[in-house]
Amino acid sequence: MRVLGVLLRKELQATFTSPIGFTIIAVFLLVMGYTFSLTLIATRVANLNYIFHQIYVLSILLVPAATMRAFAEERATDTLELLLTSPIQETSIVVAKFLATFTLILGMIVGSAVYAVILGVYGDPDWGPIYSGYLALVLLAAFLVSIGIFMSSLTENQVVAAALTLGIALMLWYADSVSGMLPSPFDSLALNLSLIGHFHPLAIGSVFLSDIGYFVTLTLLALFLTIRRLKAR
Repeated sequence: MRVLGVLLRKELQATFTSPIGFTIIAVFLLVMGYTFSLTLIATRVANLNYIFHQIYVLSILLVPAATMRAFAEERATDTLELLLTSPIQETSIVVAKFLATFTLILGMIVGSAVYAVILGVYGDPDWGPIYSGYLALVLLAAFLVSIGIFMSSLTENQVVAAALTLGIALMLWYADSVSGMLPSPFDSLALNLSLIGHFHPLAIGSVFLSDIGYFVTLTLLALFLTIRRLKAR
């Protein structure tokens, strides 16, 4: 645990002092502040459903930029070899990098809770969908970060890592759209892999264990594959 703590502090410092980190936070706050203001003025409805889906889209676009340097930069500067040859378990390295980036994204999500506070002060929102919506965002963030970490472990080019992460996220997003063109049983598989199909019910207040299990399972799978990738080096 001490080793994990040291690695996590190192990764947190690198994440929150990086220009990329500040840029991601700035873009998120600007876009969401603008969107929330327009939505509230236009609809005058005390719910955050549209905001949750806006954060969903922003997360898919911004997380690849946040995760692309995780291992790609280490490989490009040859510091990854030093880490792997030191008496540090690959699991600790992966978990530290995952938690550091996840903390950044989680901080942005927590920051957006100010919108819920505003609705609570000036309106009478239904809190159930708000709670489940934030649960959906946290699960989505963990999943996207784990995918980004895995893609970054496959290449030393940060742009390639970001493109791969974005590509995987987009393919899962539109998986349900192509299911009608696939023969059985691939059509059912595509539906079950649909990212928006598992996010949307949570975002509107319908909590199913299958949707939660989808995000948890794929997050753990991506982290497991990342650890195996490092062990194979």
